[in-house]
Amino acid sequence: MTDQLWTVGQVAEEIGVTVRTLHHYDEIGLAAPTERSHAGYRLYTEADLARLQQVVVYRQLGFGLEAIAHLLEEDLDGGTIAAHLRRQREAITARIGELDELVRSIDAALEREMTGYRITREEQREIFGENFTDNFDDYQAEAQERWGETEAWKQSSQRTKDYTKAQWQQIKDEGDELNARFVELMQAGTPADATEAMDVAEAARQQICTWFYDCPRQMHAAIAQMYVSDPRFTRTYEDIAPGLAQYVRDAAVANAARG
Repeated sequence: MTDQLWTVGQVAEEIGVTVRTLHHYDEIGLAAPTERSHAGYRLYTEADLARLQQVVVYRQLGFGLEAIAHLLEEDLDGGTIAAHLRRQREAITARIGELDELVRSIDAALEREMTGYRITREEQREIFGENFTDNFDDYQAEAQERWGETEAWKQSSQRTKDYTKAQWQQIKDEGDELNARFVELMQAGTPADATEAMDVAEAARQQICTWFYDCPRQMHAAIAQMYVSDPRFTRTYEDIAPGLAQYVRDAAVANAARG
């Protein structure tokens, strides 16, 4: 096979480029055929074909023609086939890394588009923890069944769909700070109907109004009732501090009653 010669058409089919591209590579001296037929037609040797295949690989990796010519010249100046293959492998590996990152970005954008939210499940998990994120669909479906026709649900859905990861992190941080204030008061023995505790409950209500929906004090008290009647909510607060669910509920009820 070492004596085999290839026509332009055969080479084009073999390596997947057009005849016009091969003519261009010949004209600029990037990959010129070594032989010519008696009629003057281009004929490529096995070595010519190998060089063209290298050109194609570099083009697929995004290298410009001048850069490819420089790389191939380095090989002529003493580089070995093994060195050339190692260079190609490094370039391909780097490109794979770039493509993997691109795929992750596309997947994240697709997930946000399909869910209607600008935050991905992985970002939810990072902010709110695995338990909340893994049960998010169930919570969402249940909440929609209960309150899907209410104005509060519509407000919340409209506002939250455009929140970024940074905004959700802010919401989480604010909630953690409010819970820490509740814990401090509770452990200090401050009654849930004391002004200090009611002020924290009011701040919690205002956070709902700011980020989710208009939440009058009586509505907030009704929501707080679930902190002791629904084991899932109770566990959330009890995991922070024993007795916290009841304390937060009582503070919200007291806050609703004061005005």
